[in-house]
Amino acid sequence: MWKLFAILSALFAALTSILAKIGIKGVDSNLATAIRTVIIIFLSWGIVFMTGGQHGIKDLTKQNWIFLILSGLATGLSWIFYYKAISTGQVSKVALIDKSSIVLTLILSFFILGEQLTVKTLIAGALITAGTFE
Repeated sequence: MWKLFAILSALFAALTSILAKIGIKGVDSNLATAIRTVIIIFLSWGIVFMTGGQHGIKDLTKQNWIFLILSGLATGLSWIFYYKAISTGQVSKVALIDKSSIVLTLILSFFILGEQLTVKTLIAGALITAGTFE
């Protein structure tokens, strides 16, 4: 099931870039990011309440809170820089560089999380890196 979710994530990430480029025309990139964030807040909390997930808030640990907050800050900064980049650059080029995060994630997951890197993963990472910058 996780593979289906990953494919859907990729599909909606691609749509996000295209729809954002169209929607950001003539709009300050920070304003566009803020509007997008409000929509995401409503969508996320709507899903939480529809599935009953709000009851899990009381079970969050201090470590959960710290790392979820840090992740949220990283996400926010990523969106701010992404919108700034697509507001002045070509989405097709910005997306390639943005997706170099895949390689950075592989490296960080190895060093921070202790996840293993296979030969297949290393080759894929090298190919992504080679195709990222023109």
